[in-house]
Amino acid sequence: MTQNVKEIFAGHAAGTPGTAPTAPPAPAALAAKVRTLAPSMTRSMQRVAEAVAGDPAGCAALTVTGLAELTGTSEATVVRTARLLGYPGYRDLRLALAGLAAQQQSGRAPAITTDIAVDDPIADVVAKLAYDEQQTLADTAAGLDTVQLGAAVAAAAAARRIDVYGVGASGLVAQDLTQKLLRIGLIAHAHSDPHLAVTNAVQLRAGDVAIAITHSGSTGDVVEPLRVAFDRGATTVAITGRPDGAITQYADHVLTTSIARESELRPAAMSSRTSQLLVVDCLFVGVAQKTYETAAPSLAASYEALAHRHRR
Repeated sequence: MTQNVKEIFAGHAAGTPGTAPTAPPAPAALAAKVRTLAPSMTRSMQRVAEAVAGDPAGCAALTVTGLAELTGTSEATVVRTARLLGYPGYRDLRLALAGLAAQQQSGRAPAITTDIAVDDPIADVVAKLAYDEQQTLADTAAGLDTVQLGAAVAAAAAARRIDVYGVGASGLVAQDLTQKLLRIGLIAHAHSDPHLAVTNAVQLRAGDVAIAITHSGSTGDVVEPLRVAFDRGATTVAITGRPDGAITQYADHVLTTSIARESELRPAAMSSRTSQLLVVDCLFVGVAQKTYETAAPSLAASYEALAHRHRR
């Protein structure tokens, strides 16, 4: 790993100088943050995160020493967990916990389980999936860094060319984004073949944009072309459910999706598509806004060109 890559990776993780500043997450985003970041935490940090998400009112009343004793960790671990969750310090986390507790006491209906059993009636399957999709979208929206999103939008709106990488279910999302960008007159290509992805990434340069979509953040067939694009000087964007994944080492901007609720009948790689599509839509609409003078006529022209195919 080059020194530049190390510096960029460290900047994303710790908010070092030279990276876009991020605001502490709102209270409602805390649970989503815990779900997203827990897999990358140490076991002791996971205990702290699970405690604050599970009992925000009780933890809000504790000092840093009290929370450390409750979770069997250290004060330093509590502070590190607070910072990893996006708060400057433990005091800011306590304020967020108090706000979350107040929201929970306002009378919201209790959450229903989304675990789907093999013998569930189809009506229950529909209800559970609908609830799960709604929660996934809410979690993604709450945890999405709008500063990073704005920077990605600005880069894509001004790009000479946009390449999008994704395989499997993420490849379908890459195709969706590319189709949208093409309809507003931008030059965009989706690549699911890893060989073609790399050979196209070699042609990128400063002023181009490469977007990688991977739920795990470690899919080699997606990481490699983004690395090549990064080395060639293109602006790189990662859409991933794992902000600690290998893909972020080569991303100028990271857009985090919600960690999907995985089940036997619905693996995370499949259910993650919902949150990825929301991020893609946010990115596309932002680009369309910035390029409205050309995007609107292009969209109208593409609609008109296809209109006869929809007439009886």
